[in-house]
Amino acid sequence: MTGRPGASRGAVPGFCRACLACLVLAAATPAGAAEEVLELPGGRELAYTLVDASARLPSAAPTAIRILEHLANGRIDEAAALSNAPERRREVLESYRAKVGDGTFRDLYARYLEPQNHVMAEVAIGAHRLLVWSLGDAEGQVAGQFFVEVGGRFLMDDVPSATRRDLRLVLEHYRRRAPR
Repeated sequence: MTGRPGASRGAVPGFCRACLACLVLAAATPAGAAEEVLELPGGRELAYTLVDASARLPSAAPTAIRILEHLANGRIDEAAALSNAPERRREVLESYRAKVGDGTFRDLYARYLEPQNHVMAEVAIGAHRLLVWSLGDAEGQVAGQFFVEVGGRFLMDDVPSATRRDLRLVLEHYRRRAPR
């Protein structure tokens, strides 16, 4: 049998192992979900799913909007309660508000809710989500928010993990692709 590069003995004729892995991954992906693979240095591949209305995956977007509304109204305790590390999140937010002032703090978070700013992608790796924001009022700057599903609801992900590190790599990929 003549094989393609990467084909191995025992593989389905005409398919390499990587193709078989993709078929298995596609079968495990919810209908309508867009599976993406990010090529990383050193040959590592990072697979993730793009969440949209047809993906049948829960979205972290409603939680993000609720958090931004709380922050735009200066309600740090309510926003921090939607974190998987609420005390740490509260301290960070209070420190930031003390640094920039209450008015600037509220204005900065309210900007996310303006029409020219929108979520351009929601990325899923397991229970973790990354919302990728296009900030039209900041010349298309790309920002990210991290979430994790816990007990059937999304919380801001403030706990370092390997998955969150991987999502940060995806965010950097979106930032590199953003028009300048």
